Amino acid sequence: MSVLVLVLSVSAAFCLGAGFVLQQSAARHAPLGDFLSPRLLLDLIRVPQWLAGIGLMVCGMVLGAIALGRGEVTLVEPLLATNLLFALVLSRRRTRQPLGRQGWAGLLLLAGGVTAFIVAGQPHGGTAVADPLRHWLIVGVMVGGALFLAALAKRSRLSAGPVLLAVAAGLLYGVQDALTRVSGQRLSSGGWTALFTGWQPYAVLALGVTGLVLVQSAFETAPLRMSLPALTAAQPLAGIVCGVGFLGDRLRMDTGALAWEAAGLAGIVVGVILLGLHPAMPGANQAPPLDERQRGPGQSPGGSAPLPVAPSSPSGS
Repeated sequence: MSVLVLVLSVSAAFCLGAGFVLQQSAARHAPLGDFLSPRLLLDLIRVPQWLAGIGLMVCGMVLGAIALGRGEVTLVEPLLATNLLFALVLSRRRTRQPLGRQGWAGLLLLAGGVTAFIVAGQPHGGTAVADPLRHWLIVGVMVGGALFLAALAKRSRLSAGPVLLAVAAGLLYGVQDALTRVSGQRLSSGGWTALFTGWQPYAVLALGVTGLVLVQSAFETAPLRMSLPALTAAQPLAGIVCGVGFLGDRLRMDTGALAWEAAGLAGIVVGVILLGLHPAMPGANQAPPLDERQRGPGQSPGGSAPLPVAPSSPSGS
């Protein structure tokens, strides 16, 4: 494993984790009328804290793209999953919660799962699958599954909706990472002309915007502990499927290696869930009153005249 790919991936995870915390802190104040609507982004773009979170996320995506250009998706994706560790560290500084058994168990499972998967699988590059049917089938299943989950989330709204939206966004981000690698390969082999004459960069942009709307809708309707674990668990799994499915990534396939790879992926998922449910992560007591968010910022209960917006008091978490 390249040290440069390791540094780039972990740096990307740091930026993503910090960015997610800032985004959710801002999105929880957004009016619920913007749920699953592009208007949500137009409202949030006026919030400095959200813009800072987006800036960090973009930095993380750029670093991740560079890592994907130098390493396999099956190697980079598990490392990107460690963004939850950095999110927990930032949240813990704000909540002053000790790690405790749950935090240490989640940390060890996530770190150990990533290590076990990489060491046992020994991800390495191979020849990309030339069959376009297989390519489109995998992308179609991932995107179709994400849209189906988003439709279910729209029905459930404040119950299971945030988790479903986070899983949907994770699937889209996993496909986006795979297509980012394909775009980088086209750029390296044929230059800018080859890049922009292909459909992949436009799909990367569309997936990124759609995933952003899904993530921010999940962030505005629930605390981070309900959405970020699902997002963090779904993205590497989708990326690994795409990497092995059509990018030509190779993993060791003997019985012992497969057992450790499966155990590593299970450790990643369980560790992500334990860390995401940790008391240090932002909780439901941080959300503004539901009736205020349904009215929208500055609108009176009767909807006739705007009310002065008072500065929010510290949450104490």
